[in-house]
Parts: sequence; C-alpha cells; structure tokens
Amino acid sequence: MTTETLPTLAILGGTGDLGTGLARRWAQAGYEVIIGSRTQEKAEAAVADLREVMAERGVAEISVQAMENLAAAEAADIVALTVPFSHQASTLELVKPALAGKILIDVTVPLVPPKVARVQLPEGGSAGQIAQDLLGEDVSVVSAFQNVAAAHLQEGSGLDCDVLVCGNKKAAREEVIKLVEAAGMRGFHAGMINNAAAAEALTSVLIVINKQYNCHAGIRITGLEA
Repeated sequence: MTTETLPTLAILGGTGDLGTGLARRWAQAGYEVIIGSRTQEKAEAAVADLREVMAERGVAEISVQAMENLAAAEAADIVALTVPFSHQASTLELVKPALAGKILIDVTVPLVPPKVARVQLPEGGSAGQIAQDLLGEDVSVVSAFQNVAAAHLQEGSGLDCDVLVCGNKKAAREEVIKLVEAAGMRGFHAGMINNAAAAEALTSVLIVINKQYNCHAGIRITGLEA
C-alpha cells in the first residue's frame, strides 16, 4: 500500500504526550498526520519536537503538519480527539461542521480530578456516547486507546497492550483497528458505542494499579488462538 492510499489523520489537542505519541507511531507507519491545537504556535512547537525526536531515532522522512483544531479537522479523513474531558464538548462543538461523513476516534476519558483513581462515569453514560450524541449519526464515533499509557506510546518499540474499539458502525471500527495495528498494538471489536463506558472506567482501575505497582499497566485479551 502506498502512502497516497492512506487516510490523512488529524489529532485534535494533539500536543500532549498521548497525542504526540499517536502522531509519532502513525507518521512512522507512513500516514500523513496533522497535529491540531487551540493555537497554531502550540501545534508548531509539538511538530518541531516530534521531528527532532524522530530524527534522533534515524527517521527523517515523516509527514506531519501543524494546524489549529478546526483547520486540522477540515483537512483530515479521520480525526482523533485527545483533549481532557473538560474540553471535549467545546472542542467538538467547534469542529462539528468539519466532521460530517468522517470517523471521529474519541480517546477521551471522563476523569474527575482530583479523584482520578475512582470510576465516575458522566450522566451521558460515557465520553464516547456523549460525542456520538453531540455529533449525530452523520459522524461515526469510535471509542479507542483509553487504556494505553502515553508513556508507552512515546517509546519506539512495540506495545504489549490491547485496545478495545467501540462504535455503532462495524466498518468504522475496522478502520480504527487498522490504525491500532499501525501503532503497534492489537485492536478488538468491543461492541456499540454504549460499551465505551467499560473501557473508560478501566482507566481509573489502571491508575490504581499503576500507583500500587509503580508501572504503566495496560490490558490484554486472552483465550485467543495464536
């Protein structure tokens, strides 16, 4: 498959460790990636840092651009949202006109600081469900990556971590599973967007485990044939 056949990916709120980690892995896999931010300056700084890290690892040829969130959403075929839960709704309202007919990968976890180690799902059921309700059926919301530590995404090696992929349309889930695999992990169909609540809740459980055992834990699906 050539680079031209791959979808262009935008990561909104993509300047943090999670967003740049996904950008790094997708760009290295040959995707054209746009890092979006509320300001052009922050996006450009993240791109510059990413290029520097990739150059240190001997990867000079990557396609990464910097844009404000709305422009990034307009330019992309598939959009990922990696903002804190407190900014989810406002960011989606901003870019909603640019998402019609597209896949939105919602990575939001509804953590409620300071008690982030306690499961506190929102009234809407889950962040993924809130995104789908807000955007309507013209947008295929797919919930994924909530249980992957940003620290591992920043590493250059493969990941011993699986990803639960939830969404109302199987074809959209399939596209996101391709991106999970491109980022070095295994992705699994985990049902409709309602089921995103399970993956989001697991994040608080993993925070407890990480603190207790001084690690960056993930999840693995067992019982499958090799």
